[in-house]
Amino acid sequence: MKVRLFTAIASLSALAIGFLASGASAQPSSASEAFSICGSGQRITCVVDGDTFWFRGQKIRIADIDTPELSPPRCERERERGLAAKQRLLDILNSGPLSFKTTARDEDRFGRKLRIVYRERRSVGDILVAEGLARKWEGSRRSWCE
Repeated sequence: MKVRLFTAIASLSALAIGFLASGASAQPSSASEAFSICGSGQRITCVVDGDTFWFRGQKIRIADIDTPELSPPRCERERERGLAAKQRLLDILNSGPLSFKTTARDEDRFGRKLRIVYRERRSVGDILVAEGLARKWEGSRRSWCE
């Protein structure tokens, strides 16, 4: 009885490890996706702002960054930087295949899928941070108006 219980637990542990590993792996997207800026119509594959976009009908929030708000911006500086981040994200997403990595949380409170997004094995978030258009996500938003 003890041997069977141990074997069952060992089997479930291996299954759980395999499931977690598969969830953390990057999944490639199609190279043929063409992103646009989201409008007021149906959103399928478009950019909302510097850290949120729609991909194949699913709303994605880039999990490892925070960018200036556009709806609404709290000051002119935030609006300008937010528009620059939005345009740069559009350029990056349209420059080739993407891959996605899940995080500890699948969705945020708004129902957006939380993902780390990669372009040629480099985090899109890291690109935006390096270019001064985003900050590393530290668990809460901070003002861009300072």
